[in-house]
Amino acid sequence: TAELHAVDKDLPVSNVTTLATRLSQEVSPKRFNTALLTLFAAVALLLAATGIYGLIAYSVVQRTREIGVRIALGATPREVIRLFMGQGMKLVLPGLAIGLAAAFALTRLMMSLLFGVKPTDAVTFILVSICVVLVSLVACYVPARRATRVDPLVALRHE
Repeated sequence: TAELHAVDKDLPVSNVTTLATRLSQEVSPKRFNTALLTLFAAVALLLAATGIYGLIAYSVVQRTREIGVRIALGATPREVIRLFMGQGMKLVLPGLAIGLAAAFALTRLMMSLLFGVKPTDAVTFILVSICVVLVSLVACYVPARRATRVDPLVALRHE
């Protein structure tokens, strides 16, 4: 303010800050909203992975006898894993399609949070889809791998 008063004493001056401070104050609400949405997205991904894992693990327990019979008849661990991975993906892929359609429809609501990215950015949609599929594959793989360790004799006595 001293420099401005040196140029013109009658110039009213108040609330002088640097451009970096002003810019930070301007974008901080948007930055907070973006961080909050990122946190919610991470929690949603974790919940989805947990749900898929739980469902496939429950299916493995319910189908223990069937798995034992398959292994006794010569099914390889790879075939058993493929069975449960396929079951999981039959649940994930329609959910992913519905989620992508909903996200595409709701992009107008998020336009104010985006800077330098189009609301319907194909790269973002593709990367998120790949992330969801990879997390889902891992969530399916763990119980499917456990299913390959079923002892056929124990499984046939099960229930």
